[in-house]
Amino acid sequence: MGVFTYESEVITAIPPAKMFKACIVDGDTLIPKIVPQAFKTVEYIEGNGEPGSIKKVTFGEGSQFNYMKEKVEALDKDKLVYRYSVIEGDALMNKLEKITYETKLEASPGGGSICKTSSKYYTIGDFEITEEGIKAGKEKACKYSRLLKLISWQILTNIENIQIFCLQPLQSAY
Repeated sequence: MGVFTYESEVITAIPPAKMFKACIVDGDTLIPKIVPQAFKTVEYIEGNGEPGSIKKVTFGEGSQFNYMKEKVEALDKDKLVYRYSVIEGDALMNKLEKITYETKLEASPGGGSICKTSSKYYTIGDFEITEEGIKAGKEKACKYSRLLKLISWQILTNIENIQIFCLQPLQSAY
């Protein structure tokens, strides 16, 4: 088994605690409303969001994948850290044991936040991640960056009435 790590950063105008609440704490309900073409449903099949919980994410019709199951590894609302692992689903492509993501939100000098994400891909057997796989990982990070920017924009423009915004999802996220 090998481990490939990819790290990325996204800067937003939203303060860290507010961004963490929108993306992580409320993300399971908010994100499918913002980008339903990418995420159809998110449902907990064990637990309710605390570490050890398992949730099933069903992708939208426009996605190349059908579903994945995620295990919540850590959720620290004080330190603004969230870690989870993809443990099942076609996103693993029968080549990966799991993918672990850790997101940390920190204050940026301008009052917004820096979202730091680390992705660790645990391969099965002798499988090695190719340049094409690295490129796919970078593309996923770019999509995640766009999603964070959509959420930031939504928070800045419509924090009081989230449902109205979500009725008109932006189609360009994924």
